[in-house]
Amino acid sequence: MSKQIEAVIFDWAGTTVDYGCFAPVNAFAEVFRQAGIEPTMDEVRAPMGMLKRDHIRTMLEMPRIRGQWEEKYGKEPEEGDIDQLYQSFEDRLLGILDEFADPKPYVLETAAALREMEIKIGSTTGYTDEMMQIVVPKAKEAGYAPDAWFSPNSVGNAGRPYPYMIFKNMEVLKVKSIDNVIKVGDTISDIKEGKNAGVYTVGVIEGSSEMGLTEAEYNTLTDAEKKEKTESVSTRFMDAGADAVILNIKELLSLIK
Repeated sequence: MSKQIEAVIFDWAGTTVDYGCFAPVNAFAEVFRQAGIEPTMDEVRAPMGMLKRDHIRTMLEMPRIRGQWEEKYGKEPEEGDIDQLYQSFEDRLLGILDEFADPKPYVLETAAALREMEIKIGSTTGYTDEMMQIVVPKAKEAGYAPDAWFSPNSVGNAGRPYPYMIFKNMEVLKVKSIDNVIKVGDTISDIKEGKNAGVYTVGVIEGSSEMGLTEAEYNTLTDAEKKEKTESVSTRFMDAGADAVILNIKELLSLIK
């Protein structure tokens, strides 16, 4: 990259913390099961990265889930149903978030290297402020603390794929131009957020929500299986408009250099 990078804006769960992005996945799956709907992992993960209430709405619009809902309740899902599911989701997630804030491999070293290069570290998330009040201090205890973070609450709940959280980061970090920013994330929503902001956008594969595996599961794959899954995730990121795809956070440094 020949440009002068001033800031890297990372996502949180699945990108810098929570390998595989399991905290929200477990919570979404559980609240739908409690409502008598059995979602597949693909259905749970497809809207990942969006504002969590929008995530629930998007799942309820999926034909198979909508069909199950109508069969069980004899009507289409309504706003009140979304409210109820979201409240259950939020309660469950807030109860487990502190267990899912550990930095992923290479995050601490990469953040330190970026600081040495005088590159600022921003962040955006699909979590609410209340959720981040749990995640941010836990990640900091473990050594990861970006210079700024913004949730959808700070932009009138216009979270991803809207670009506004990125612009808030640019404002507080005093970044001169979108040309000097890199956005890094692990979901299609992240890629869309970056592209809508007009910044250089990078998808990260290992430990991503798109990959959907725990670290142990990933490490037990054969080389051939790793290659197949990696290529599949990479293709999805590129199809969504990513400017680059990296295997892990560490590869970001060689991309910048």
